[in-house]
Amino acid sequence: MDPLTQVLLGAAVGHATLGARVGRKALFWGAVFGGMPDLDVLIPHADDVAAVTHHRGFSHSLFTHTFIAPALGAGLARLHAADGVSVMRWSLLAWLALVTHALLDATTIYGTQLFWPGSSPPVGLGSIFIIDPIYTLLLLVGVLWAVFGRRPVVGRRANGIGLGLSTAYLVAAILIQAQVRDIAESELARQGVGSDRLIVTPTPFNLVLWRAIAMTPPGYREGYYSLFDASPEIRFEHYGNDENLLRTIADAPAVERLRWFTRGFYRVREIDGRVQISDLRMGYEPHYVFSFDVGYRSGHEGDVRPLVPPQRAPAKRPDAEALRWVWRRMLGESAWTEPGSGAE
Repeated sequence: MDPLTQVLLGAAVGHATLGARVGRKALFWGAVFGGMPDLDVLIPHADDVAAVTHHRGFSHSLFTHTFIAPALGAGLARLHAADGVSVMRWSLLAWLALVTHALLDATTIYGTQLFWPGSSPPVGLGSIFIIDPIYTLLLLVGVLWAVFGRRPVVGRRANGIGLGLSTAYLVAAILIQAQVRDIAESELARQGVGSDRLIVTPTPFNLVLWRAIAMTPPGYREGYYSLFDASPEIRFEHYGNDENLLRTIADAPAVERLRWFTRGFYRVREIDGRVQISDLRMGYEPHYVFSFDVGYRSGHEGDVRPLVPPQRAPAKRPDAEALRWVWRRMLGESAWTEPGSGAE
């Protein structure tokens, strides 16, 4: 999630853990630890692919958090010795603020390496968009009440309510996602389309309009479903995927890393003699946030060779027109032209 939301979550968790004992100090240190894992963006990397795929790595690992929480707790117990709070309680605050950061990130589609140093792909449920105003607002109200309220008891209660409602919102997102996934699977089966992988994730800033991507070799299908749609149907559009372009560079480190990071949800195409891989999970057809040039045509026979270092293409984020489309499609206007109307 975005840094503001993570800081708010850490503050809320910290206050719920030790607010009754140390007051606003719990808010402050919860906020600090809630934002700490994202400092990994400051670490330099060898190339663009490494920078993107190593984010939410060791700093978001549950093992790392469990290892460092006692040291952080010991430091806080010494710093605030006058409060008489044990090392264990301070350690619990640090651990909860760190762990909830990672678990919240794992509900987004980007993914989080919860089990680093294990080699499993990042955990990315895709249940909530990386910025969700409603979720953030629920946390914000409770935290502000705890910060500025004159009665500490009322502040703690308001913070607890905000934390509870925001958690319920996440649970609702997961349940809605499961419902939409069932609809997508039923629609693909009705159309007689075989799919080896399927993801369903919300469009920007809401839980009403959902985007489904199904990998259906030799390409993929994209469709949208709104909770306001009159019937449980999804119109899937098919797009090509030139996987053959990776034949001679399949063992290149950048290609292997992107296949692992995207969990197989990627598009391959050639642009001006360069082979480009795009992460299909973030963006919409044909514009995606993460695209990388990983190979190039070389020699008389036009063989594809690895591009070293790989280079990130300019991000294609949703523009104003696309966001307007999201709003209208959210309300069930399915006849309006969808992004990526150049389907095959």
